[in-house]
Amino acid sequence: MSQDANAMARTSPSPLDARTLYAALAGLCASLVAIGLARFAYTPLIPTLIHEHWFSASATVALGAANFAGYLAGAIYGRAIASRFGNRMSLRVLMLMATAAFFACAYPLSVSWFFGWRFLSGLSGGAIMVLVATAVLPHVAPERRGIVSGMIFLGLGLGIAASGTVVPQLLKLGLVQTWFGLGALSLLLTGFSWFGWPATDLPHGAAQPAGAAGTPVSHVATLATYRQPLRVLAVQYAANALGLVPAMVLLVDYVARGLGQGTAVGANYWVLYGVAAIAGPLVSTALAQRIGYRNGYRVSMVAQAFGVALLAVSGHTVALVVATVVLGMFTPGVVPIVLGRIQTMMPHDAHAQRVAWSRTTTAFALFQAAAGYGYSYLFSHTNENYALIFACGAVAMVVAFAADFLVREPAIA
Repeated sequence: MSQDANAMARTSPSPLDARTLYAALAGLCASLVAIGLARFAYTPLIPTLIHEHWFSASATVALGAANFAGYLAGAIYGRAIASRFGNRMSLRVLMLMATAAFFACAYPLSVSWFFGWRFLSGLSGGAIMVLVATAVLPHVAPERRGIVSGMIFLGLGLGIAASGTVVPQLLKLGLVQTWFGLGALSLLLTGFSWFGWPATDLPHGAAQPAGAAGTPVSHVATLATYRQPLRVLAVQYAANALGLVPAMVLLVDYVARGLGQGTAVGANYWVLYGVAAIAGPLVSTALAQRIGYRNGYRVSMVAQAFGVALLAVSGHTVALVVATVVLGMFTPGVVPIVLGRIQTMMPHDAHAQRVAWSRTTTAFALFQAAAGYGYSYLFSHTNENYALIFACGAVAMVVAFAADFLVREPAIA
């Protein structure tokens, strides 16, 4: 019996202690504020911003892309910010920056004013995406990192869902009140997370991780060993950005104006997108843990290609519902899958994981920004051709899937 008990202890993951749970919830709040709300709450606002003549249709879509440009800057400089100020202070300030942007956007003083604040909200999102998981996960027992990673990125899905439910209610009060309401919610979440961040950047001993044989691991050597698979993964993730942006930006506007069904119906689809997004990180993590992170990512890429292609070829209600659910689930769901792939490649080197995750996120951010502006240009110069934009996204997902067969599965470091 004693041996059986010992075996069960080895196979059963230990429960999360209160401190770890608080850190995971802080991560959830950060992804909810800086990405879930700062990025996705803008999508259901697009038809109203155009209708209320805050900006022209092309300028409104382009201002949405300002967030993508800021996200790129945040992904590039996130590690530098953390190295100077530490994870805890950096994450606090970045959440405050995103909160301030909500309040500032209540005043459409000019296109440049609005662009600047949308850029800063994106910068906070990009930097938080680079830092949040790698700030929390090294403090979590290895067998619990999958579920904690899913919890952290659950904030993306909750933000999408909140933007589809809270934003329409706030819009009944007016655009200015909507921005103030989002700012108040963001401030509340920032306050809740304030003391949840780990006080140290890495737990004791993690700076010099040991490999399977007990020898120190050089993160430079680890990154060199996995240079090719990491480059391919970055290419895939970049192409994935091209595939996700069309629905992220245009889904509500496509239903509301492109199909002529009105803003209320478009908002309903965004709610459905958000409900699917809530399940996305947890479902995708469970799937990847069952079939492997590489196979999990393959499944997600095929599903995303199918979903965005459906939007390109059909405006039928069934096609819209299926596409919305699939894309909603995997928009946040691919994040823990890609992070998990990096972690399983280099499980003994936390520093190499952080570097690789930063580079991969930067590739995603670069092509997300390019997609935002490129699709905005196509949209305004093709008489608002939604089908063309969605078709481009489907092709990008096919490229991402095909790229996975260019490299062999790496051995574990």
